[in-house]
Amino acid sequence: MGATLAKVARAPIGAPDATSFDLLLSSDLDLIAQHVTSLSPARLGLTGGGATGLAALLGREARHVSEFDAWATGARHLLANGDVGPVAPDEGFLVVSLGTGTSVVHVSGSGAVRVGGTALGGGTIVGLGAALTGAGFPDLCRMADVGSAGGVDLRVSDIYGRGEIPLAGDLTAANFGKFARHVSAPDGRASAHAPDPATRLEDLAAGVMQLVGENVALICAGLANATRSRKVAYGGASVRDNPRLVDVLRDVTAMCGLAPLFPAHGEFAGAVGALALAREAA
Repeated sequence: MGATLAKVARAPIGAPDATSFDLLLSSDLDLIAQHVTSLSPARLGLTGGGATGLAALLGREARHVSEFDAWATGARHLLANGDVGPVAPDEGFLVVSLGTGTSVVHVSGSGAVRVGGTALGGGTIVGLGAALTGAGFPDLCRMADVGSAGGVDLRVSDIYGRGEIPLAGDLTAANFGKFARHVSAPDGRASAHAPDPATRLEDLAAGVMQLVGENVALICAGLANATRSRKVAYGGASVRDNPRLVDVLRDVTAMCGLAPLFPAHGEFAGAVGALALAREAA
């Protein structure tokens, strides 16, 4: 149960790898309860912020699972059974839940511990994206994939000439910084690097993905260094059908010397983990 979406993972008894998935809005607890009841589950694991409220509606036995344990277990399962490749049992790595906000969990042989996070996440993408473009999440993803963040972001090359600073010119100096130059010109006129007032909506959408993706990846790089992790597994509904965000996360993570992983069905890692832990307890 996430702040925005409820994720359901279900598997036949005796065939745990034949898992299927459903996404529902977290705001409609009655509908979620009806859906879960209609599945007549033999075992039920619940996790997330709305799990207690859902359990009260279901009125049946269920195992409540720590969200961090669920994410760790689910991520290991998805990595082991996908085409990304498993993580060794004794190898520590980060699991990043890019939901409405972002949580980062360090997974190791001794368990799972939340080591940080940020308020930047899917809520930022949807909220800021809607304010700038009027589009919802699916359209934002499509627009960002064909847009250019360079239309709104201030790059190093916009400030320094070639060779003036030991940084790549295409690095972001300030997210949406070209708008700052536009409004702060002393004479009230647009500066040479300001965006056109009719900036493409696609570029605005790309700028939002760049803002969230860059900063999440940089935060994760710092946490990976602190926990001596070399791999970062990204999941959560924010990366679902969102190629531009995935590209930014992958590129920045790799630039920091880490291995970015994107397991298939990564948005369901918590649900998969809750299911696995409920089976273990039976």
